[in-house]
Amino acid sequence: MEIKPNTKILQAFGLEPEGLNVRRFGSGHINNTFLLEKKQDGSKYVLQKINVNVFKEPGVIAANQRMAADFLAVHHPGYLFITPIPTVNGEELFVIDNEYWRMIPFIADSVTVDQADNPKQAYEAAKQFGRLASYLSGIDLKPFKASIPNFHNLTLRYSAFQEAIRTAKEDRKAAAEEMIEEFLRYSDIAVTYEQLKTNPDFRDHLMHHDTKINNVLLNKDTYEGICVCDLDTLMPGKIISDLGDMVRTYVCPVSEEEKDFSQIVIREEYYEALMQGYLEEIGGTLTKVEKEQLFFAGKFMIYMQGIRFLTDYLNGDVYYPIKHPTHNYDRAKNQLVLLQRLMEKEAILQEIIDKCLLISVTSEQ
Repeated sequence: MEIKPNTKILQAFGLEPEGLNVRRFGSGHINNTFLLEKKQDGSKYVLQKINVNVFKEPGVIAANQRMAADFLAVHHPGYLFITPIPTVNGEELFVIDNEYWRMIPFIADSVTVDQADNPKQAYEAAKQFGRLASYLSGIDLKPFKASIPNFHNLTLRYSAFQEAIRTAKEDRKAAAEEMIEEFLRYSDIAVTYEQLKTNPDFRDHLMHHDTKINNVLLNKDTYEGICVCDLDTLMPGKIISDLGDMVRTYVCPVSEEEKDFSQIVIREEYYEALMQGYLEEIGGTLTKVEKEQLFFAGKFMIYMQGIRFLTDYLNGDVYYPIKHPTHNYDRAKNQLVLLQRLMEKEAILQEIIDKCLLISVTSEQ
């Protein structure tokens, strides 16, 4: 069935509906996204409705992207940074019926992948995220606001976990008792985060905060990285957010949805590829403290995601959509196993980090 966004929305961006082919686009779950193609010349655009249930202040997203784009235009003018196409009235967003719409350019000859199928893809994606962070390393963070406040605040997530344990219905608490104890055994991860976030050498950077591999555009033929996309969560944060999410989602061959936990393994070659790609770009900008916490990044993100799933299970599945009664329980168990597998390989993975850091320093000389 042909999909037609409101005519007023299309006209706000200078487009006429009768001259367009319109179809749903992408695999994202947050925003409604459409691909627009002009019948006359084949030029393409991406139209998105921002999900205001997730992003309460769409104007913050637009402002953060604009400030980053302005900085990059001055300091790295050749860098491809996707920015919204303004409306005919020069606005970054078009608002109608309390809906916020934006249009961005379609990047030709690009593809996305939903999982890393080989180490090269992990390397290319990590390199793009590292380059973006490196290029933005000199920007003044004071004007930036959080598009999702406390998004990667482990202190808050751990407090919510403790509260869920206290208030959960007895049947759920009993079913999850063993897993609750396991996650509490690793509470030192939350303690370490609490100590780190007040360390002046563990700085805020402008981070992407959603570094899954499908948020990088790759060349459709060579699979080399082109640029980062989906910049809604571009906001101040710690280096462990972006790196940790890559470790969580690139190094294991199965996702958080996998219930056969025997398939959860740490692929060392993928870990090395993403670490090499990331540190080649950003390694030279990191402090000694930040370099010391590169392995911690994976522990931090996997632990946080695990307790978020378990918290939701204990609360009665009120946040994450579920397909069966133990869905969030299974997701939490998946992340617990992934955390354990990662920690089992800490020694060898730290050797990989040290090697990649040495290479990044050597390449700068």
